Amino acid sequence: MIDLRSDTVTKPTAAMRRAMAEAEVGDDVYGEDPTVRKLEERVAEILGKQASLFLPSGTMGNTIGIKLHTRHGEEVVCDHRAHILDWEMSMMAWFSGCLARPVPTEHGVLRWSDIEPVVRPRTTGFPAPTAMINIEHPHNMGGGTLFPIEKIEEICDRAHERGLKVHMDGARLFNAVAASGETAARTVAKTDSVMFCLSKGLGCPVGSMLAGDAATMAEARLYRKRLGGGMRQAGILAAAGLVALQTSPRHLQDDHANAKLMAERIGIDPREIQTNIVIFDIASTGLSPAAFLGRLKSSGVLAGSVGGTRIRLVTHFDVSREDCVCAADAIAALLC
Repeated sequence: MIDLRSDTVTKPTAAMRRAMAEAEVGDDVYGEDPTVRKLEERVAEILGKQASLFLPSGTMGNTIGIKLHTRHGEEVVCDHRAHILDWEMSMMAWFSGCLARPVPTEHGVLRWSDIEPVVRPRTTGFPAPTAMINIEHPHNMGGGTLFPIEKIEEICDRAHERGLKVHMDGARLFNAVAASGETAARTVAKTDSVMFCLSKGLGCPVGSMLAGDAATMAEARLYRKRLGGGMRQAGILAAAGLVALQTSPRHLQDDHANAKLMAERIGIDPREIQTNIVIFDIASTGLSPAAFLGRLKSSGVLAGSVGGTRIRLVTHFDVSREDCVCAADAIAALLC
């Protein structure tokens, strides 16, 4: 079975499994796990931030990132198909007590000209004030699209001038790094916090990272505990993250090339594909998503539905170029 539902389905590599088996561990809730500390220090170094925090999931990372920068009753500006809005069980409201202010965008890429008209000051007494802006880079439902670095920096600069914070949902940050040629540190330099997943394109079995300044990450550690994220001897998991940061980024360009290949074979301009996500519409087939995916599964391919008649494919290092050719040909046959 060729599994293109998500890059979360990857299995840990042999090197990750060895590192996990041999990891030195301690109780991380007491701050005593040396492998977790090493991972957190390494991530902070790579991102150019003062500190980072190891977390079970990206949803927890975004939830804490929002909580750090807001108070109950405030608004968070995001694009209208943001992961924090549609795919994280309303944690923005449930945990942080905040209202999303979604902004329509093309392919999920916010610009300051989109954001500025919806920013609410604290002085009016009627609308809820704006507290934070969320940038999703790359953008999942936009098809893995990227923010130009100058647009990220402009959003951060203009937001900070108004006393607003910026959180980056960088679940696939290293895909963005591979595709853009920018370093991770440059990409996130002006953000107040950033989350990325170890368990997506980097191939780890579990885990995400949240980074920012030292004081903010100390507060984040408390919120992690409140959310049940204290993982005790978590070095067994963190060890895989250390291996992934060293070995996995070199494979991401291959994933991107495979996504372009699939897009072209199913009739999408490959120039539209920036990272490892391909989204296409099946309305012309007359099939429901469930029926389309069922037929595709019968051909040996797993994919996912992402709303309406849109289907998503995600490449990763557990699918080869040959797998992607086979999958694309099966999809093309159904689209005819």
